[in-house]
Amino acid sequence: MDTSEHNLSSLFKQLGLPAGRADIDTFLREHRLAEGQALPLAPFWNKAQSQFLAESLAEDSDWAELADELALLLSP
Repeated sequence: MDTSEHNLSSLFKQLGLPAGRADIDTFLREHRLAEGQALPLAPFWNKAQSQFLAESLAEDSDWAELADELALLLSP
């Protein structure tokens, strides 16, 4: 059972990205999903990141809610 704290910072850490508030804000400013694009299919993810996001959403894992939140933050 995963007992780690699940927040946007921990999702960024899980994705292997810098996870400080300023880092997240910069990422959100510099990246956008195309209209109607699924989060895991965005071109800015590497294969492992894309797979993690796809599996999290498909399996409705503990990370799915944060993946949905990230998708909203990256939406046009």
